[in-house]
Amino acid sequence: MPKLGMEPIRRKALVDAALRAIGDHGSLDVTMSQIARQAGVSAALAHHYFGSKDRLMVETIRSLLRQLRADAVAALRAAQTPRDRLSAVVRVSFQADQFCPETISAWLAFYVEAQRSEDMRRLLVIYARRLRSDLVSALNALCSAAEAARIAEGTAAMIDGLYIRQGLRASPLSIETCVALTEDYLSTQLGRPR
Repeated sequence: MPKLGMEPIRRKALVDAALRAIGDHGSLDVTMSQIARQAGVSAALAHHYFGSKDRLMVETIRSLLRQLRADAVAALRAAQTPRDRLSAVVRVSFQADQFCPETISAWLAFYVEAQRSEDMRRLLVIYARRLRSDLVSALNALCSAAEAARIAEGTAAMIDGLYIRQGLRASPLSIETCVALTEDYLSTQLGRPR
């Protein structure tokens, strides 16, 4: 029986190990044993905490989404103007912990898995709605509602597209370049330079 207080630490270790394993393999084609080994625990303990690999995968994406949301809330609170709020959303989307190779591989694997897993699809829809909501909220102060919706969709597509390009590693871009490209798009769409 695990020691009292160790469960959250071990669960986090397993989620982090799942992220690394997915990143190493570039897919969800990893076993609980491989994940447990990376976390330094037994496969039986991994099953005890999560029950199945699918539940561990869902918790892994939930963990990414929780961190992304917490970072977005903090960045949006610090922003002074609607345009600063847009920039905050963009910067958070490309921050180092979300835009590192293993996390990008995990995001892409989760998108593929969402084609067959209703739980995964639901979580990715939540992510997309939050991103759109954050963008539209800032854009509404800068343009009409129709323009805000259109620009938000384009910005979200650009962010997702840059993740895909980075995941393919065909022509890797730096975080700064991804932020600059997205900022350029926003400035062009809003009709004024940043």
